[in-house]
Parts: sequence; structure tokens; C-alpha cells
Amino acid sequence: MNWDDLRIFLGVARDESLSAAGRRLRIDPATVSRRIARLEEQIGTVLFAKSPQGYALTDAGQRLLDHAQRAEQAVMAAGEEIAGQAAGGLSGQIRIGAPDGVANFLLPQVCARIHADNPDLEIQIVALPRLFNLSRREADMAVTVSAPTAGRLLVQKIADYHLHLAATRDYLASHSPIRDLRDLKDHPMVGYIPDMIFDKELDYLGDLGAGRLAYASNSVLVQFNWLRMGAGVGIVHDFALPSAPEIVRILRDSFSLTRSFHLVRHQDDARLDRMNRVAALLTDGIRREVTHLEGELDKMSQAADPELYT
Repeated sequence: MNWDDLRIFLGVARDESLSAAGRRLRIDPATVSRRIARLEEQIGTVLFAKSPQGYALTDAGQRLLDHAQRAEQAVMAAGEEIAGQAAGGLSGQIRIGAPDGVANFLLPQVCARIHADNPDLEIQIVALPRLFNLSRREADMAVTVSAPTAGRLLVQKIADYHLHLAATRDYLASHSPIRDLRDLKDHPMVGYIPDMIFDKELDYLGDLGAGRLAYASNSVLVQFNWLRMGAGVGIVHDFALPSAPEIVRILRDSFSLTRSFHLVRHQDDARLDRMNRVAALLTDGIRREVTHLEGELDKMSQAADPELYT
């Protein structure tokens, strides 16, 4: 069985499309189709069922998938060993999937530091407010809020982080006072579109009893920018606030949330030294960045409101 044919088989299995697999592999779709047909003829069975929705694996294709993935890991491990990457700097491409809060406020500076020490490493950040399918190689690893409990995955807790209610100083000065949580009903709230919350840990406003959700988006960055404009009150990651000193935390004694980040990888990647090293750098970098930014916020808050810290 030809490894190059297996590589094309993996591409179609992950993308469920000849054209998408062709773009990923930089091969025209007609060639992808011929190679799949050749592989099916060689092993004497149909690997994909074609439908209007795309190419779905048959039972035989699903059985071959596990073997093909192990072959892929073996080829990657051999490449690393021959290239001597274990002794030198990291190189090649790494794709990291993350919710847009992490992707906008943590990963740029963390990945920049990793790249400074490994200039041959190409880092891609996929910032999407949804879960990632690592088996389809949508990303090499992903940062998540909830730890997945199913699938052949490696899950490592990175760090806890904190969230608080917040609004701009100008908004608070020009609207009715917010002395306790009951006062929130008189203020427009900024938050997630309820039916687009992809992780239960992100349902911040569900039990708060706050006012109407006047501004809603599935993007943390959109919510953050609404708050910067003075649109209303919302729940914000503490690590995002040093970048917007005009936004201040409110009702800190009444309301606070703690969540956790996890790094999720495909289980087979544990055999790859390169992936292990990137995962270690990413985990340590995010942990340090959260600690640094939350510490900076506390310093800023103490300087602005020293009486709260005496």
C-alpha cells in the first residue's frame, strides 16, 4: 500500500470533499479522485460513500482510517528523527485552534515569543467561536474551556482565569448607579447570542438575572468592542482589560467567575517530540501570560481605586 495514496485518503476523510482535500494537499481534484479509485481497486473495497453532503467513510474506510493515521504519525516521527529536530530549534507548521478571546488577547504575544526562539516555525492561529475536530486535523492542537471527555485525545489543564462584570467609566458616570446585581436590570447588557453558545462554560449571563441582552454576538472581540464604545455592561476576561483601561470592573465583591483553559491534542501526537515541545511551550506561555495580565490589572485597579485595597 502506497503512503502517498494513504495521505490522499486521509485528506478526503478529513475534509469529506475532493476539492477541499485537493486544496489542502495542493493536488487537483481529478487527481485526488483517480488516486482514491486506485486505492479502492488495490484493496478491493469501497472506502467512501458519495452523497450531496460530500464523501463519507464506509465501514471499510473507517477501519482503514485508524491504520492511515498511525502511518501518518510514523512518517512524521521518522521525519523529525532524521532531521534532528529533537536537538535543535522547532520548524515546520503548527496550527492552533482557539476561541477568539484566547486568540486575540493571549496567543499573539505567546506565539510571538515562541517564534522568536524558533524562527523556522510557522505558527497559524485559527480563531473561531466553536469546538475543533482534531481527528480531521482542523488544527494540530486546540485551547478549550471545557475539557473533552470523549475521543482519543490528550487533555492538559493550562490555567484558571477570571471574569468580572465591567463597563466604561464614561458609561457608569452617565447612567443610573449599579450598587448591586439587582440594578443590572436597568442597564443594557452585552453578551453571547444565547443559541450560539458552543460551550456551557460560556453561558455567563444565564443565572445572573441581569437586564435585557441589548447587544449580542458569538464573538468575544465584538462584545469587547461594544463595551469599549460604552454600549452597556458585560462580562469580561480579566486578562483582556489591561488593553482597555477605559473599561473597569464593577461589583467585584458580588460577582466573579473562574474558568479554566485546557490544551487538547490528538492522542497519537504524544509520540512526536516536536508536538510535545510545542505543547509545553504553549502551555507555559499561556499560563504565564494570564498571570502577568491579571496581575497588571490588579495593579491598575489599585492605582485607580486605592481605598479598595486598604
